[in-house]
Amino acid sequence: MIRPIYLDYNGTTPCDPEVIDAMQPFLQKEFGNPSSLHYYGIASRQAVETARDQVASLLNCQPEEIIFTSGGTESNNHALKGIALDMQKEGNHFITSAFEHPAVLAVCRFLEKFGIETTYVGVDSQGMVNPSDIEKAIRPDTILITVMHANNEVGTIQPIAEIAETARRHGIVMHTDAAQSLGKIPVNVRGIGVDLLSIAGHKVYAPKGVGALFIKKPLILEKFCHGAGQEKGLRSGTENVLEIVGLGKACELASRKLDVGMDHMQALRDRLHDGLGHELENCRLNGHPEKRLPNTLSLSFKGLEADRVLEKIGNEIAASAGAACHSNTIAVSHVLEAMNLPVQWAKGTLRFSVGRMTTHSEVDRAIKIIVKAIKEIARERL
Repeated sequence: MIRPIYLDYNGTTPCDPEVIDAMQPFLQKEFGNPSSLHYYGIASRQAVETARDQVASLLNCQPEEIIFTSGGTESNNHALKGIALDMQKEGNHFITSAFEHPAVLAVCRFLEKFGIETTYVGVDSQGMVNPSDIEKAIRPDTILITVMHANNEVGTIQPIAEIAETARRHGIVMHTDAAQSLGKIPVNVRGIGVDLLSIAGHKVYAPKGVGALFIKKPLILEKFCHGAGQEKGLRSGTENVLEIVGLGKACELASRKLDVGMDHMQALRDRLHDGLGHELENCRLNGHPEKRLPNTLSLSFKGLEADRVLEKIGNEIAASAGAACHSNTIAVSHVLEAMNLPVQWAKGTLRFSVGRMTTHSEVDRAIKIIVKAIKEIARERL
């Protein structure tokens, strides 16, 4: 059986072969605990610090401003809960967008139990947050603004530098979830001016189960995990050396391959868009047409049901849906709802995301498969 064409890189990425090679020794002979002072701990300890340097280099920060986590979700949880706990005397108000990943929105809802109030700012029809709306939402008790760097569903890149400048003028901590942007576009914490930034390894060709959180000095967060004091005491527990090494190597590769990777992904994304748009009617692009991740293509097909299309192409293409239909009800993603996408379009939304390993021939084959499937579904409806 021929494996399906993989067009879901925003869901997860395969491990880069160089990442696998870098991790290999830590599956075998280099098994030591980084906290051990004897011979077997030295290589592991050095490997963790090398990875910290590699992540910091990609983000343009100091290595001591990086702590390793289990992934983007934990990084977001630590950032938000850490600020809520550490700054509870200064205020109890967060500002975010209605467009965020559940790893931010669910934390905000959880913190309501502890007195944190959150204002959810809307986005326009292209998924863009207006910085002036953020500023209007600021209150005397606002302690955190959190807006994602780039959206996972439609790819819209937010004006984080402008929002961060607003936060800085008002003395408010600024966090961004950069899980989707890292490795696809430049992510420079000094350039965008954030205080906290979350990344996830499995979005950047590293393994699942590892991530990092940038904490700008001298900002202090409440501890996330108590124990023996690893990761500067903020996240205790024996380090996941194997995957930390993988994340470090992935960040080194991202730095080295960024420009070429951006051009490659954008060319394939646009090739896919042009091919589908030429063959299919009632096809609508979601997200900002220009300020968008170079690999992300969210398309809505009017009057169709996304899960029906995925069912039709599932043996040949791996992609994701922006809506699901169950028992005559339609569950549209909160992202499409925030953009006020009409339901007749929203229910037929598919997300295609290419990556470094995607080829031109795969895209050309995918166009033929998708076009054939959608035309067959249209004929079945007649």
